[in-house]
Parts: sequence; C-alpha cells; structure tokens
Amino acid sequence: MSTPPPLKTADDNIDEKNDSPATQSEFKCQQCGAKLTYEPGTSALKCGYCDFENAIPKGEEDIHELDFHQHLLKLKDGEITEEKLFIKCTSCGAESTSEANITSQNCMFCDSEIVTTATSKKLLKPRSLLPFKIDRRVAETSYKDWLKSLWFAPNALKKKAKLDVAVSGVYVPHWTYDADTLSYYTGQRGTHYYTTEMKTRTGSNGQRETYSQVVRKTRWSSTSGAVTDEFDDVLVVASRSLPKKHIRELEPWDLNNLTPYKDAYLSGFKSESYQINIEQGFETAKKIMEDKIRVTIKRHIGGDEQRISSIKTQHNNVSFKHILLPVWLSAYCYNQKVYRFLVNARTGEVQGERPWSWVKIALTSIATIGLLAGLSYLYYINV
Repeated sequence: MSTPPPLKTADDNIDEKNDSPATQSEFKCQQCGAKLTYEPGTSALKCGYCDFENAIPKGEEDIHELDFHQHLLKLKDGEITEEKLFIKCTSCGAESTSEANITSQNCMFCDSEIVTTATSKKLLKPRSLLPFKIDRRVAETSYKDWLKSLWFAPNALKKKAKLDVAVSGVYVPHWTYDADTLSYYTGQRGTHYYTTEMKTRTGSNGQRETYSQVVRKTRWSSTSGAVTDEFDDVLVVASRSLPKKHIRELEPWDLNNLTPYKDAYLSGFKSESYQINIEQGFETAKKIMEDKIRVTIKRHIGGDEQRISSIKTQHNNVSFKHILLPVWLSAYCYNQKVYRFLVNARTGEVQGERPWSWVKIALTSIATIGLLAGLSYLYYINV
C-alpha cells in the first residue's frame, strides 16, 4: 500500500509560488481553495470566503544595497532579471502586472479602457518592499472626504469623478542610492564690512540737512577647495505614470521597515514596471545629492556670503536598491483631462490633482472686492 503524499501547509504553498514563472502568482486557501489576497497591516494572506488566514513566512535574507557598477554589467548579460506579464495602457503608457487571462480592464492610472493581451517582459527584480498598511476602506473614505473638501471645484465634479468607485492598490517602483562623494569647487567668499557715509535729506522744516549713515558692504575673495558627503537611501521614483509632484509629496516613507520581497505581498494588488531604469534613476539621484553638496560647499567656504562658480563631483562606492512602495490610487476624467488621487498606504498622506471652477473663483473675487469696497466706504463716511 502506497503512502499518501504529505499535506502542504500555507507556508509550503507560499514558498512554492515565489518561484513561479512569468504569470502572476495565485495563492490558494488551504481551507477552502479560494484565492488568497494580502491583508494590509498584517503578515498574512486572507481568504475572502472563509476568512482563513495564511501566514507569510518571514524572509531569511538581509536587505542590503547592491553594487551599482557590477549590476550594470550583469544587466547587459541578462543575468539578474525576472520575467513577468505586464499590460500596457495606450493612453498614458503605464505598464502594470496582469494575469494571463485578462484582456479587458480599466487603467488604474488614467481610467482609460485597456483592451489588449498581456506581454512578457524581463526586468530587474525588486529585492524589498513596504507592504500595504492602510486598507481599502480607509483609502476610499480618504478619497470621498478629499473630493467633498475641494473648494472652487466644478459642481459636476463629484458625479464625474465616480465617488462610489473603489480605489486601486498598486506598488510603485522606486530606486534608492547610496554614495560617497568628493566634490571640488571654485567660488568666492564674501565678508561684510561697514563704512560711515554722509548723506543729505530734506528736513521737516523744508531745509536740506546732512546726516551720517552706516552702510554695509561686502568684500569678495576667490576661494577653492574640496568637500566630502555621504548619502544613504536617496529615493528616486522609477515611474512616469504618476504626477511627479504629488508622488514626491507622499514622502517620507518608513524605509527602515522594508521587508524582503515575496510574491505573496502582491496578491490582490498590482505592481507597476519601472519606466526609469537604474542608470536614469542615478542621474536623478545626482541632482538630489547636489542640493546637499552645495550646502556643504557654502559651509566650507565660510564668510558671510558665498558664491559657487563650479563644482566637479566624484561619486564613489555607489550602491542601490530596487524597491516597491504601496499607493492607493484613483483616476477620473473631467473635461477630457485625467486627474489622479493618491494615498500613501503606509502613512495615509493624501495628494491629488483637481480641476478648478474659474466661474466660482471669478464670482468670489467680485464678491470680495465688493465687500472690501463697501467696508472702505463705511469707514470713510464715519471718519
């Protein structure tokens, strides 16, 4: 009599799915067989039918930065990429993960209908992420409250913005960079000094009078030197699908709570593929670093004022991480323009684009001017 195979546990199921190929992983409930989805704010997958929870095993691997230049060489050889299915929106260009059998859906980034077939794409695999902490209900409430609070919004906005539509959860790709910098600079140091100058003015009696006044001046001298800086986790958004201003304003992120990447955290959510590659991301990181470098140089120049003429920076010991950060997102179209609403799914920070009613603004301005004119008139007739 043959021995039956051992029953699989939830952890066995999760570990097995982490090695799945290009198709999106689907995790089965060990109790009823239904699809499991990640439960925000926990370390478990939850069944929407029987409420059974399947714990996500903790990763043994450490989260650490990877050598930037070594990975550029490996990327050319295709050694460190993974293959997944993505569906691309022809309206906004966003590429997000898709299941193989889905051919029609609405784009979460611009609300346009997508009718296409998912295609396979090789990308650098993320090594860590921040799991969703705020659940869908909180995000939907934030969306409704935000819409209701908009001043000077068109009257038809709430109807056209689909107030009752559910927001979508998406993992947005980011890069982080570490670097040690050595910056050579030339510039000028300004030192303040004071002189007493004689000036003339018309006195209260109408006569010209002479008086003395202390005047501040600046003496400039040429200077040059070198400064060093250390940078840790310079964050760069790797997406072009979302408004840069608003996605940056979702910061800060609690990057100290990054979790080793597991497909289980993506169950029930979408993830976007990066559109800004590792090299392009580093160019953006350099510009972010330059702001701090300029502050360091000015401190090094000293004096009362500083002018920087040139900077040449060497970036040494460059390392990076490819991470995914969670965002609740809703998009709506108003007057043929797309507006996005974003929630940081860790902190609850809300950012959004909105249309303005210029009729309301004009009427309010006219009413305000009229009120001020009326108050001025009452003031003068009572003086």
